Amino acid sequence: MLTRVVRSSLLPSLQRPASLVGTKINGRTTSSSSLSTTEQLQSFGERHVTKGIGRITAGVMKKAEGSYVEYLDGKRMLDFTCGIGVTNLGHCHPKVSKAAAEQCMQLVHGQCSISFHEPYLRLIEKLLPIMPHPSLDSFFFWNSGSEAVEAALKMAWATTGRQNVICMQGGYHGRTFGAMAVTRSKTGYSEGFHPLMPGVFTTPYPFWHQLGLPPSTPTQTLTQLALNQLSLLLQQQTSPSDTAAIIIEPVLGEGGYVPAPKEFLLGLREVCDEHGILLIVDEVQSGFGRTGGWWAIEGSEMRPDILVMAKGLANGFPLSGVVSRKEVTDKLRPGSMGGTYAGNAVSCAAACAVIDAMEEEKVLENVKERSKHLLTSLHALQSDPVLAPYILDVRGRGLMVAVEFNSPAAGGWDPVYQNQNQNGESTLVAKKCIEKGMLLLTTSVYEVVRFIPALNVGQGEMERGVGVFEESLREVVGGWEREGGQEGGK
Repeated sequence: MLTRVVRSSLLPSLQRPASLVGTKINGRTTSSSSLSTTEQLQSFGERHVTKGIGRITAGVMKKAEGSYVEYLDGKRMLDFTCGIGVTNLGHCHPKVSKAAAEQCMQLVHGQCSISFHEPYLRLIEKLLPIMPHPSLDSFFFWNSGSEAVEAALKMAWATTGRQNVICMQGGYHGRTFGAMAVTRSKTGYSEGFHPLMPGVFTTPYPFWHQLGLPPSTPTQTLTQLALNQLSLLLQQQTSPSDTAAIIIEPVLGEGGYVPAPKEFLLGLREVCDEHGILLIVDEVQSGFGRTGGWWAIEGSEMRPDILVMAKGLANGFPLSGVVSRKEVTDKLRPGSMGGTYAGNAVSCAAACAVIDAMEEEKVLENVKERSKHLLTSLHALQSDPVLAPYILDVRGRGLMVAVEFNSPAAGGWDPVYQNQNQNGESTLVAKKCIEKGMLLLTTSVYEVVRFIPALNVGQGEMERGVGVFEESLREVVGGWEREGGQEGGK
């Protein structure tokens, strides 16, 4: 209950001490002006923001533009994380921000169960020509990738009348309950939350790590082994007649940035067609230009039954989408899909501007050029005599690229050797990059760092990013060499 106004917030701050400006609520005096330093804000956040959220840097972000973010203390960082693949056009892209601002003055919230609103329909109009298959013509927009995955699973259950789902080992689909159940990238996302949603079965992804084979194993061999395991799964654990869907990321995200071979995607399509199983393709991270085309499955000739998108779709505004065939979605009962903020008008207007900007600014062409630069530079480091023993793999597509480190002290490529180890190779290198002014993320249970720069990143910014990474890696490797090859003190 509001009991007393201590000081009017309308008075100039020079006339009243900032710490005294506020109100008394339920016996507590509060003030938005009392947190006057970065240290105070940081401490306030650590005290009042749930511990369930992890962060890779200290400090408080103030603003961002393009490929750079700025903190309250004046620190400026090159951002090669893009909010984990969200700000594909860089931070605060002027066309996108302008479209959102203009929409804010017309209609902010037009709830999807009450009426159509124009930005929702305009976005569908712009998306239809860039869909990876012409059969994808029925759209539902929600807020986050996890929610979109949940909606895709609901569609599969409702339209097939079946209850089971097959997911991929190493796959990541979100942290809400259903999405968490089909996430298999690491146990940290579900630890302590069991029992998970039932009816979920896991099959190997065609990744040499997961099949216990050397990195040099031919793609054809990996594909055949993975498809064989799927066949056994359908015979031993979940009958095809009980299986509603198979869900896959065409490029593993949290699983280590591993592209799926075309032959594997086509093999999944054949299995689904044979048994009437729906194929759900999760392009939350890999879609919207991240891998060099609008979608990672472009060129595979594989038709998804349901496509899930989010992240780069609206360049930071909360929006996700689920796209399927009208013949599938026509089986859904009206009211079975929805949500208070689903397909928000401002987010849809921003997404329309994203598509326009990507086409007008030839962003996909830039992705291909910068990808070539990044991969060439990383392969050169892999060939360096000093660094070669420590770089196991360079992989990825477009600007979704990863470096996996070797662990000679742990016996080479075979063991799963990260497991939240704070002294692991990837963690040490990422921290060193942050110290030198570049945000970089690790990923998977393996020793992997991932590069997720803006899709319109410039040549100079890419050169700087590669330079920071090389300098950081050489310093970390130099430390290992001085310690006699025992990385991170292991």
